[in-house]
Amino acid sequence: MSTILPQGEKLKHAVQWISEKRKENPDINLAKLVDDASFRFDLSPKDSEFLLRFVKNDNGQNPS
Repeated sequence: MSTILPQGEKLKHAVQWISEKRKENPDINLAKLVDDASFRFDLSPKDSEFLLRFVKNDNGQNPS
């Protein structure tokens, strides 16, 4: 079932989804993961670019 979300919520959910996937598999290909998230959450090209920069810059720097 698909739910229509405001644009900011789509990006928020995509970040959460990517975070979960990276915890499951830390060596996952980030570009492919962002592509999957962009499709799954119907992100705009601008949001997809932001998401890719965000995950590349994050690279595990946040302590758990």
